[in-house]
Amino acid sequence: MNHHRLDLEALADQLLRELFPICRSLSGDGVRQSLSILARHAPLTMLEYPSGTPCFDWTIPREWNARAAWIKDAQGRKVVDFGQSNLHLVSYSVPFRGTLTWEELAPHLHTLPRLPRAIPYRTSYYREDWGFCLSQEQYETLDRQGRYEVCIDSELKDGSLTLAEARLAGASGREYLFSTYCCHPSLANDNLSGLVLTTLLCRELAGRSRRHAYRFVIAPETIGPIAYLAQHQEEMRRLAGGFVVTCVGGPGPLGYLETFLGDHQIDRVARQAFRELGVEPLSYPFAPNGSDERQYSSPGFRIPMATICKDKYFAYDFYHTSLDDLSFVKAGQIMQTLEVYLRAVDILERDEVLVSANPHGEPQLGRRGLYPQLGGKLLPRPAALAATSGTGLPPPELDEVDAILWIMFLADGKHSLLDMARRSGAPFGQLRRLAGVLLAEGLLRRAEDNA
Repeated sequence: MNHHRLDLEALADQLLRELFPICRSLSGDGVRQSLSILARHAPLTMLEYPSGTPCFDWTIPREWNARAAWIKDAQGRKVVDFGQSNLHLVSYSVPFRGTLTWEELAPHLHTLPRLPRAIPYRTSYYREDWGFCLSQEQYETLDRQGRYEVCIDSELKDGSLTLAEARLAGASGREYLFSTYCCHPSLANDNLSGLVLTTLLCRELAGRSRRHAYRFVIAPETIGPIAYLAQHQEEMRRLAGGFVVTCVGGPGPLGYLETFLGDHQIDRVARQAFRELGVEPLSYPFAPNGSDERQYSSPGFRIPMATICKDKYFAYDFYHTSLDDLSFVKAGQIMQTLEVYLRAVDILERDEVLVSANPHGEPQLGRRGLYPQLGGKLLPRPAALAATSGTGLPPPELDEVDAILWIMFLADGKHSLLDMARRSGAPFGQLRRLAGVLLAEGLLRRAEDNA
């Protein structure tokens, strides 16, 4: 493991521990604090959208902050305390003080019987209400005959919705989006892991030379992308595609949620990245009930958005519970997902459409030193492509003459190097290297419209 990767993993671990205790919701000081921490490590800029701002069919809600919340029994003991877990308080609970009977209190309590030790995550964003979440085990210990003192010291006020963005320039005229959400409190995989990976990815790409432009958006789920789209309509419609970064740090296998198109360039890039890393991901078809791809890919924008994940939302037992904590998510697991994202970006950066400068029949490779002489190869490689699906191994390289013939055959201005890799089975990197040789020999030229 190289030193740079170790440094990134250490930073991921630091961010997980620093950000996990902070109470985040749609808006408020916890979101600002979290985004300010991330901005120390990546070139993020804060955006504030005032409460009451119309955003298509939505309106920016009032800002919410919670200072304290608890339930005390008749003996004055705190039986539920927001100070012990952010998840104990239903997010966006309105202020409340009072003494209640069990019958009055019970409708405001939420548990998850199937996981009796877990505190569930619940919200009341767009309906003024209040409530507490607790484990089923806690719930069973409460006295049904007792009276309970309830305090929710929270505030709903006109304020703003806070987002963060970064824009990294590129010369190609193509721009790609990475978006993640910041509204979940003390849930490590969904979606503190997404915040951490997005920050590391932005940091990495900011430090590299880039062919394409990349836009990063960190916003509360649903309302955040809707607000961002409303404020950046024309430029967002020009995006070439992107990824929603969510649930990237669990202990389970890597997975892939495809774009609404299913075979867009983003899909092909992601699948090639998995293949090059020798990973067979869990596969999830697009459905309009997932995360923020619902907004970016909606009919008015149709931005193809995919997700590379590790324990996808809905698909793991601890989803939206207190068991989705720092014992479930580790920095090293986030790094595994980051590796796939970085490989996908690398393929995006190096992919291009090539055109044969000698399209009538195949070129004479021998006089250019690209064909074996007397049974020997100038550029020796393994002689055959072995099947590697499901083996956990990256694809072996093709015989180089075979690879060159594939490139020249598909260099019709309609196939990119990525298409050639998929069609031939050769590693993308091998085709990219050999294309450089063929460009230098004058056998290829670059198409005007690079992919």
